[in-house]
Amino acid sequence: MNDAEVIGAGLAGCEAAYYLAENGVKVTLRDIKPQRFTPAHSDKNFGELVCSNSLKSNDVFGNACGLLKQEMRALSSLTMQAAEQCKVPAGGALAVDRGLFSQYITEKILSHPNITFVCGEVEQTPKERAVVATGPLTCEPLAEDIARVCGGNLFFYDASAPIIARDGIDFSKCFYGDRYGKGGDDYINCPLTEEEYLRFTEELVRAERVRLREFEKREIFEGCMPVEIMAARGKDTLRFAMMKPVGLKDAEGRAYYAVVQLRKENAAGTAYNLVGFQTNLKYGEQKRVFGMIPALKNAEFLRYGVMHRNTYVNAPQCLNADFSLKSRPTVFLAGQITGVEGYVESAASGILCGIHALRKLSGKPTIIPPDVTVCGGLSAHISACEGDYQPMNANFGILAPSEVKITNKKLRYAYLAQRALEAIEIYKENIRK
Repeated sequence: MNDAEVIGAGLAGCEAAYYLAENGVKVTLRDIKPQRFTPAHSDKNFGELVCSNSLKSNDVFGNACGLLKQEMRALSSLTMQAAEQCKVPAGGALAVDRGLFSQYITEKILSHPNITFVCGEVEQTPKERAVVATGPLTCEPLAEDIARVCGGNLFFYDASAPIIARDGIDFSKCFYGDRYGKGGDDYINCPLTEEEYLRFTEELVRAERVRLREFEKREIFEGCMPVEIMAARGKDTLRFAMMKPVGLKDAEGRAYYAVVQLRKENAAGTAYNLVGFQTNLKYGEQKRVFGMIPALKNAEFLRYGVMHRNTYVNAPQCLNADFSLKSRPTVFLAGQITGVEGYVESAASGILCGIHALRKLSGKPTIIPPDVTVCGGLSAHISACEGDYQPMNANFGILAPSEVKITNKKLRYAYLAQRALEAIEIYKENIRK
């Protein structure tokens, strides 16, 4: 079996290296630790959890991240092994002792007979047989080279608006249409009266925000102003920006004081983006404040808005569904640099890169996870996302829609989860052939 190289010893890189090594590939794993650290890292061990010790919900049948973790367990995830060994009480969530968690992963990697670790900075993208998983704080020389290889398609911060499920929108309080009657049902318009608008903007300004790290503040806010900062500049600021009502009238010709526009996030029309609502509010505050928009009172958030330092490629332009570079088919990108959002999602992409790399090194055809699984949904997102590409986390909106109409959300999620679990077992058998 040919040797392979993995660059980056975060969750994604360790998953890829471990999967390949477990399947007989001699792996060289490279990372700048412990010689150097990024601005966000401080632990010498691999797989460091920087922001939180939580790997989110363990609810397989009601939460897409819980379902993804179960899919990863089926695929022999190192992250899930470590989490099981190092978990701490956290109710329905999977939380870990961060120090023990990273130590467990590091020991597994360094003790593996098929993995050789080399400490040092990599400045160029490998030309073949490699997985690049250098994360959201990729060192500048390599980031510049990745940008060159990807045709200049590289982003240096993540400023994303929330995404909500279509099913949670109150259509009695909104209307379809583009400005001045242009277009068809491209936008859903959520109107507010003057009183509703003033209450909304007041709470938007008062809401609690995520504290950015010092190295993030300048470049993020220079690139994209959060909606709550704009609102603080004056009560009418949003009415002359993303909430302007000009040119928007409902079917009866009524105009409104302010309007929030929703735009399709996927071709199936099951998910919608709040246009222009990049935000740095905490997740609970997003649900509370954006729920003050009348049509979104019962909105189901598939992904909350985020703003942080994040180097990632315009994946649909330069990656295939197997996470390989279109220009270098045996070089794979894994983790947040691909535009998957979150610890668990990053780790999952690392496993998938390991699976796909192994098959290519073995001369076998690529097998993409089915789109009814969360793994398959993430694969589709990085390769076939329409419109402006933004990072995505695990949510039921990225799965293929249910073949049967199930109006009860709890029952619908349970159905989608069961379907995914059955599909991932078949996938697991297929990749062994």
